[in-house]
Amino acid sequence: MSFLSPTLRLENLSTEPIMTQDHIPEDQRYNKQNIVAQWCVPINGKMYRIELEHGTTSGRRMIWVNGREVLRRDWMFKLVGEDTFHIDQIRCIIRVDPAPGFKYEYSLYIDGKSHDQYTEEMTRQYRLWLYTQDSAAETSQEYRIMLKLDTLSLYVNDELRTEESAFVHGGTDTKFLLQDTEFVLQARSSGNKHDGIVHTLLANGVAVPEAKIQEIMQEPVSILQAN
Repeated sequence: MSFLSPTLRLENLSTEPIMTQDHIPEDQRYNKQNIVAQWCVPINGKMYRIELEHGTTSGRRMIWVNGREVLRRDWMFKLVGEDTFHIDQIRCIIRVDPAPGFKYEYSLYIDGKSHDQYTEEMTRQYRLWLYTQDSAAETSQEYRIMLKLDTLSLYVNDELRTEESAFVHGGTDTKFLLQDTEFVLQARSSGNKHDGIVHTLLANGVAVPEAKIQEIMQEPVSILQAN
């Protein structure tokens, strides 16, 4: 005679761990307070915010890209190691290594390069401008404009633009309109081989300061919306 009710017989009990988060909607699983490391990475002209959740007591490891879950491991008894995931077909690895004082170090590798090496490489490959459009409404529009130098591909808030360039004296001008702001991307010869072509972005005739991609990549939340 069983003391278990018909719905609680041993053969009816689930063998799956009961501490998973599958039953919780994704937007509720994301908790900024649980993030232990974050990086900002431009890949193929688009900017991505990568965040790691490393639960040393729960054994849970989660990776978020722009606020979306891309990897989750529950009940990880080994708290160190590496996890692999892909962004736009680019292989990324997050490594968790032990550190003195019962702490951990977190490292990101993109396409086989450390985050620092990748940042240095991207600095040579891209030009970046940040522009905030003033508006009479309560909210203002922010634009992140990136130019990939080898292909001259132009991205605005991660979207590839197809704009025609016009030849002018000393170089080219690429004009595009965003709401009521006219942008002109100027390409001019610097006059020496070391500097090559100099790119300047104008918004309604006023030069937009170029952003330092090294600093921007260390401050992901300031330029990416938390989805």
